Amino acid sequence: MRKLKDLEKRIGYQFKDKSLLEHAVRHSSYVNEKHMKKYECNERLEFLGDAVLELVSSEYLFFTYRTMPEGELTKKRASMVCEPSLAFCARDIELGEYLRLGKGEEATGGRKRDSVTSDAMEALIGAIYLDGGFASAKEFIHRFILNDLEDKQLFFDSKTILQEMVQASSDAGVVYELLQEEGPDHNKTFRTGVRIGGEIFGMGEGRTKKASEQQAAYQAILKLQGK
Repeated sequence: MRKLKDLEKRIGYQFKDKSLLEHAVRHSSYVNEKHMKKYECNERLEFLGDAVLELVSSEYLFFTYRTMPEGELTKKRASMVCEPSLAFCARDIELGEYLRLGKGEEATGGRKRDSVTSDAMEALIGAIYLDGGFASAKEFIHRFILNDLEDKQLFFDSKTILQEMVQASSDAGVVYELLQEEGPDHNKTFRTGVRIGGEIFGMGEGRTKKASEQQAAYQAILKLQGK
């Protein structure tokens, strides 16, 4: 577990009230284990951060896609701020390494669990909003969540995009092959290769088979694009 001042450096925001940052990284399992009050975990900050994130992302989409109808805007926002997307953003700042977790949650891989890190990301937004106001929270969201959306979309839709790319250029099939599975049941790591016409084009690792396949597909897309 890393020091919170390092997290402040990583996100480029210094808290005036350090207790808000401490609150944002405090998981319910830690609160239960330490016999603290239920409200001392980060769930209330998560609730607040979720609302701030929805407003900022809605404004961003409203002005970025000026002719897009409401239904499509809603779908686009949902994909941008869903659990896997927020967890992806949380990994960029290594947020999981700073969380206060109970021993059980720690032992079962909570630091890398999407549900835990995505909730913490929203709690962090809530804490920044309370500490520095709407402008500070908006700046954080634009910098760490609404940045590089095209590449993120490519990652999340990688299996579909790869299938379409291959079908458009050849008759070769796309096959995912589980190459390695290690670790105890509660904390497994899967390694997957994706073959196109029998040749491995990408490799991926993940906490689930689906995540490792997604990573492999993303690497294959980059290879096919010559990146």
